[in-house]
Amino acid sequence: MLPKKLHKKLEERKANNAFRQLGNSNALVDFSSNDYLGFSKSETIFENTKAFLDSNDFNVNGATGSRLLSGNHELYKKLEQTLCGFHNSEAALVYNSGYDANLGFFSAVPQRGDIILYDEYSHASIRDGIQLSNAKTYKFKHNNLEDLNKMLKHVQHDSNSVYIVTESVFSMDGDSPNMEALLELSKEYNTHLIIDEAHAVGVFGQGLVTIPVFARIITFGKALGCHGAAILGSQDLKDYLVNFSRSLVYTTALPPHSVATIQCAYDYLQDSKASYELDSIIEFFKSEIKRLNLEDKFILSSSAIHCCIISGNENVKNAASKLQEKGFDVKPILSPTVSKNQERLRFCLHSYNSEQEITQVLELLATFAL
Repeated sequence: MLPKKLHKKLEERKANNAFRQLGNSNALVDFSSNDYLGFSKSETIFENTKAFLDSNDFNVNGATGSRLLSGNHELYKKLEQTLCGFHNSEAALVYNSGYDANLGFFSAVPQRGDIILYDEYSHASIRDGIQLSNAKTYKFKHNNLEDLNKMLKHVQHDSNSVYIVTESVFSMDGDSPNMEALLELSKEYNTHLIIDEAHAVGVFGQGLVTIPVFARIITFGKALGCHGAAILGSQDLKDYLVNFSRSLVYTTALPPHSVATIQCAYDYLQDSKASYELDSIIEFFKSEIKRLNLEDKFILSSSAIHCCIISGNENVKNAASKLQEKGFDVKPILSPTVSKNQERLRFCLHSYNSEQEITQVLELLATFAL
């Protein structure tokens, strides 16, 4: 039997209309997945991966162990070289997932007495990793560099390292910080800048950060359409993580097939027109929002993520149901995932969405959201 405290928490979540359940696949028009470029369904990448494995004589199912034992197969070396070249980085270290990368980085790198300043809307994996560190942590207002500047003035100590943590595209809002100003601010205060590029890579080519910073976290489960993640940084940082990052050291490595799929997805990305097609879709979506007088309802975004605020868990779930009943897979984002009264419909755009689909779903939304 489930302990009483846990049972009570479940009942409270149900009472707040925030109870989560695992969903099923459907045939609705996709406005919910992270498959921004359609790579997860690419037959070309699938076939190229098989040919790549065959040509490298990697017809095996598993990695057989952690990367420090028997799992660091030759495909890792080739992939990490590809990542360094594509993302302009001295070194790259592949992890099993973005969650593993953030947990492994933040639990290992900041030390006791160090300072972490992180955006208040940072992803759960970042916040979970930060909690495992021994550093002092403070959150700054979302994308507010004035607030960050004030905090930096108060935490400067010669004996401490200061880490600034943010995302280039925020998964629940789709917005971005002023990257140029952030880079200047980090340089001014001599801090270590860490950028999570999960929702930018592929959508914006290399991502929104094209010059080396202390660390960039990139993932392959969004626009690249596969699985895994990597941390980009200096060779010294990579060496440190190989020695002290527990989510890398104490887990079985990705199997050769997963690593080969990432390699083939990057090869395909460099020749594909999907990112240009997505750019066009994003601009059309924004123009339709304006045409239908929905701009005040949406958070400003130039990414593939666009969010319509509809306050209240029950209200936003009802709105999502209306769209789904008409064939559009738009998901509601509920509190406590986002702040109370900031519940929203999240529209994820893809290179394969049509202008007709966008017009239809937004015209439907306008009938009850205005």
